[in-house]
Amino acid sequence: MRLFIGIPLSAEVIGEISALVTRYRRREDGLRWATPETWHITLQFLGDTGPDQYQCLLARLGELRWPPVPVGLEDLGFFDRTGIFFAGVPVTPQLLGLQQSVIAATSRCGFAPESRPFHPHITLARARGKNGGQGSESRGQGSEVRDRLGLAGIKRQIQRQPAFTRFTAAEFTLYESFLGPGGSRYEIHGRFPLE
Repeated sequence: MRLFIGIPLSAEVIGEISALVTRYRRREDGLRWATPETWHITLQFLGDTGPDQYQCLLARLGELRWPPVPVGLEDLGFFDRTGIFFAGVPVTPQLLGLQQSVIAATSRCGFAPESRPFHPHITLARARGKNGGQGSESRGQGSEVRDRLGLAGIKRQIQRQPAFTRFTAAEFTLYESFLGPGGSRYEIHGRFPLE
């Protein structure tokens, strides 16, 4: 199983992001747009997980106690190197504390924290070029250029940053990720309340 831990979004924020995506998405932009059911804030990517580790995760995450976390989205941004368009999430002490508690719990099951700094965000679209997704090797350089132009077109369209509704995360979730030619699909394996 390919697992990760994340925070699901509130229905109101999903509606706001859906409206935003409708504004920026173009039929021929060459981007792979994430769907609302895949939007989340990643706390930790775990990767391939065996049955014993999975059982350990369920137990350790079930023991974790943390209060609900206020979450606000901030500016739209781009990871140019990997070709990702995202909505940023500011790192608050509450969110960072939850993320560090999750890492402490998963470390007891043999998982190591990522070496990159915690940069919470919601992925909205990916370029399909070399650094932006799977299956790019067979698409050719022209497709990669078009994909990058799709991201550049979005950058040009952003005149003002949107204002998103704040919400309080009442749970975090253990997801399994299934990779496919049309993008990733996620299945929930556990919900853990914040209280």
